[in-house]
Amino acid sequence: MHVPDGFINAPVSAAAGVVAATAVAVSLRGARRELAGTSRPSEAGSGAERTAPLAGLVAAFIFAVQMLNFPVAAGTSGHLLGGALAAILVGPFTGVLCVSVVLLMQGILFADGGLTALGVNITNMAVVTTVVAYAVFRGLVKLLPRKRRSITVSAFVAAVISVPAAAVAFTLIYAIGGTTDVPIGQVFTAMVGVHVLIGIGEAAITALTVGAVIAVRPDLVYGARGLSTPLKLRVNGELVDTPAAEPVPVAARSHRRVWLAGLATSLVLAGFVSFYASANPDGLEKVASDKGIDAKAEDHSAADSPLADYGVEGLTNSRLSGGLAGVIGVGATVVAGTGVFWAVRRRRTPEDPSSDAPSTSGSQLGESV
Repeated sequence: MHVPDGFINAPVSAAAGVVAATAVAVSLRGARRELAGTSRPSEAGSGAERTAPLAGLVAAFIFAVQMLNFPVAAGTSGHLLGGALAAILVGPFTGVLCVSVVLLMQGILFADGGLTALGVNITNMAVVTTVVAYAVFRGLVKLLPRKRRSITVSAFVAAVISVPAAAVAFTLIYAIGGTTDVPIGQVFTAMVGVHVLIGIGEAAITALTVGAVIAVRPDLVYGARGLSTPLKLRVNGELVDTPAAEPVPVAARSHRRVWLAGLATSLVLAGFVSFYASANPDGLEKVASDKGIDAKAEDHSAADSPLADYGVEGLTNSRLSGGLAGVIGVGATVVAGTGVFWAVRRRRTPEDPSSDAPSTSGSQLGESV
């Protein structure tokens, strides 16, 4: 759903840029608490040292999986947007930043998504998907039993809804600032219809990823914090909560293993599996072509980038060119993302709470299964 230059006029693109910049600024502040990784001030430093690289890894993973277009209908493909996945793994504010970093890397290095449309893309793909997905996710988590399976189910449903929500957001923006005269009802029907199908693929990827992390390290999943039901004791005929147990310390090498495994997976997906991705246009490209939305599309200002269109300039072997471009993209994204999140973490002020959600160790969550 990367919007190219020329789809939306300059005034509306500028307004979307203001919305996106405001959302990023708010997210930078909120991410300080999320990246603390713990509810205990005395533990904030060590928790943040681990969560900043993990957030950078989430951005790199989203970049890698976005290269894997999957077929959804005749002549149409889709790819992960990533808002739901990022919000559930590292928190909604950090999730907005994760997807924003990915979109920035794609626009500058790979000429994917217009630079004048960057505000539109951040608003649609980072802000709308993350906010909608996390709101749905938290609502379901409160209703469902406090079990690991509930986290996975909630992630699936949240991801399904987040994608057509982004399609609706694009349609609204296009209705206000579209550069071609296309009946908005047709745009709405086509966009929502195809992105409901894409949402199912997004949901499958999100649920599988969240489920895999929960199975190994549930304490690293932001959306799984605070879900354990406290044990109760009967005292003088009344039920009272038992004192909270101290979190079980986890060796730093365990976090490094998770990080290295995630990085290796991202590199394999971007460097090898991406070669087998669907070559069909994605949902927005297909709708734009069918409905004439792309009549005034403009060439990307970074079209002469040596990595444009996810290939390395000068390499004639398409497999090698695309794979190397994917590996470079993963590396650049993990470095940029980790740098951003490390800077955000270091800017935490003493009066900031360490986290806006209580921490839950893997053993605590396991007790409620």
